[in-house]
Amino acid sequence: MDREILRNMPPGEVRQLIREGKWRGVTAFVSAGYAQANLAILPKSLAFEFLLFCQRNPKPCPVLEVSEPGNPILSQIAKGADIRTDIPKYRIYQKGKYLAEVENIKDYWRDDLVAFLIGCSYTFESAMDRANIPLRHVQDNKNVSVYITNIPCLPAGIFSGPMVVSMRPIPEKLVTRAIQVTSRFPATHGAPVHVGDPQKIGVRDLQKVDWGDPLRFEKDDVPVFWACGVTPQAVAMASKPEIMITHSAGHMFLSDIRDEELAAL
Repeated sequence: MDREILRNMPPGEVRQLIREGKWRGVTAFVSAGYAQANLAILPKSLAFEFLLFCQRNPKPCPVLEVSEPGNPILSQIAKGADIRTDIPKYRIYQKGKYLAEVENIKDYWRDDLVAFLIGCSYTFESAMDRANIPLRHVQDNKNVSVYITNIPCLPAGIFSGPMVVSMRPIPEKLVTRAIQVTSRFPATHGAPVHVGDPQKIGVRDLQKVDWGDPLRFEKDDVPVFWACGVTPQAVAMASKPEIMITHSAGHMFLSDIRDEELAAL
């Protein structure tokens, strides 16, 4: 489906396309101007510890909504949305091992599962676009680059592991503007956690992504890194919970909340 059509389509209509299996793409600039969210689903027995983990690590894991145990229907950021079907692609982790990528999670849903919707950096990209900051992954129709870093998250209960970051090549003269623009969105990761030399945060080669796609750099571009809501997937691999269900990187949940509603004044 044409990106411009999806860019201007209301999120509820896109979720319906996803639910019906008619579209499964990367959600960057889909329903532009609306907040997007990462997903982490865990058993109720681990929900408090994971909520505490998110509270201690608000940069990578800013919580937008937590579902009632066993209830897949959301009530806050997109009333009536079904978390089992309304994301383009999901990933299943069992005891720390990646098991499968699936188009819905009806076969995996249980009465004790709790869904966490976590702020996503795609939310502030409309603001970056309005500030005339180029987004290479959007220009080239790719997924954003995502890397595991050597920055440790603060542990909580069984949950521990490294912070994951998303990276965007930004023209050097626009880096300060990118920091200013994104800092207004603390509920969707806020300002970058690192600018410049990737090796200082444990990323050895920008062409070797952990998730997403390697991105094109133009002359004078600088790598800029934001905390990322894929962090729970790295934490799942490190902490080995019985089961964790997540979105597939770049394939986010589209909420009905306008991005500016999450911006700091």
